[in-house]
Amino acid sequence: MNSTPPAIPVLPAPLAHGLRNLARSVNCDKPSKPTRIVALGSSSTAGEGKIVPYPHRLEMQLRNTYSKQDSRPYHMIDVINRGIGGEEAPKERQRLKDVLKEEPCLVIWQIGTNSVWQSAADDPPPLDETISELRSGIEELKDVGNIDIILMDLQYVPALLTPVTLASTNKMVLAISDVAQQMQVNLFQRFKLMKAWHEIARISLDQMVNPDDPYRLHQSDWATQAITEKLHDVICDAVKRVA
Repeated sequence: MNSTPPAIPVLPAPLAHGLRNLARSVNCDKPSKPTRIVALGSSSTAGEGKIVPYPHRLEMQLRNTYSKQDSRPYHMIDVINRGIGGEEAPKERQRLKDVLKEEPCLVIWQIGTNSVWQSAADDPPPLDETISELRSGIEELKDVGNIDIILMDLQYVPALLTPVTLASTNKMVLAISDVAQQMQVNLFQRFKLMKAWHEIARISLDQMVNPDDPYRLHQSDWATQAITEKLHDVICDAVKRVA
């Protein structure tokens, strides 16, 4: 697989809100415990096949970044993977108690894909239920008072772009964006970023999709790494803005 970066640099939008709790943790002069980030989601979080999922990659990148701060002690950062393939916000919200047990300062919640992908199933989680449970879950996280939140929307892949799925895909992307804006939480716009890679930087869908996935739903190693790098960059930028 070609790993050459695109000739046109297509970058994600910055996060709308600074990551105050994460900044407080990674900039602590005398950390008493590791900085904990929980990644909640479905197969994009849990991992699919032989491709290393983004939480492990993000953990390595953040450790590398924050272990090099001048005059500060080495700071351990753990990105805890709480992804389960096939789940959607209704079931993920039920697992928030396990997320809170980890005492994270940041939760990255990847949602939306399965409501669209499972739309042909007998009992898929409908969009309205997914969004309702997402709102309730955000409220539950906010009630704790010391957790930053980043939502991650859908991946831009062929399975979500068919005549059967495209309308639902666009509706879900818009709905997640509306939730983020209304509830004042961050949104990492994965769908918009990957779409720009394809349409502007001319990265083929074949390069962005796992070649071993017959459904053409899951990201390739290249796309997973690229997404992780951009997520790392916007997280670090949001930390700097409040440091």
